[in-house]
Amino acid sequence: MISFNSSIYQGEVVHRRHKPKSHLLKYRVFPLLIDLEELPLLDQQLNWFSHNHFNLFSFHDRDFGTGDGSDLIAYVRGHLKTSGMESVHGPIKVLAYPRVFGYVFNPLTAYYCYRTKGDLGAVLYEVNNTFGQRHTYVIKVPGTDDEVTFHETPKQFYVSPFISMEASYRFRVEEPGDKICLMINLSDAEGRILDAHFTGVRKKLCDAELLKLFITHPLMTFKVIGGIHCEALLLWLKRTPLVPRPDPPLKPLTITKNTETA
Repeated sequence: MISFNSSIYQGEVVHRRHKPKSHLLKYRVFPLLIDLEELPLLDQQLNWFSHNHFNLFSFHDRDFGTGDGSDLIAYVRGHLKTSGMESVHGPIKVLAYPRVFGYVFNPLTAYYCYRTKGDLGAVLYEVNNTFGQRHTYVIKVPGTDDEVTFHETPKQFYVSPFISMEASYRFRVEEPGDKICLMINLSDAEGRILDAHFTGVRKKLCDAELLKLFITHPLMTFKVIGGIHCEALLLWLKRTPLVPRPDPPLKPLTITKNTETA
């Protein structure tokens, strides 16, 4: 049996809102970590996964990047070049939900970009809102293997109708291994607004594991978008103030600032 560089991460997403109304959201998920160069092989070797055509699970290029189905490796390398990181020219792995029965919504897609010597050089966070807009935060990883770095940037992109644009993100970044921890904190001048994180354990990407997760996490991607709208309704019922949606930023990416290493 072929062993892939790509894998599955089974875990849980947690959103904990602190103000103006406290609120907690949890749901089980299993994003795939896909080596983009491996997509043709995955398409050929897996029965329940396809690239750019319908299957039980599928990955479509047009769900990411420019949205027109163009090459994602070229898209990511273009962002790296714009950010002054042409030297990060190794494999690119994308952490994202696959389509399930042809449907997906990815609030956040993470591209892990490696140097040719094998260490993590950059991470791109591609954020989607439910209004069909997209923005990318570019994170340079200056350290060595197994390091955790923290990055901060002012909020540039409207995501939730309940959170003001007058806020800043703090990203926790580390290379995926046997376990993964992807964490984002959002704060304003008066303190913490929201903590969001995904933690998971690595599983082998194979037909048997995909079928098992389909049974234990039925219609996962439909539940993600349904959960987003359900939680928005609950926040509205709690009389959480609505924030008007501004125009999207003129630039498609924001380069973050490294603040510390752990």
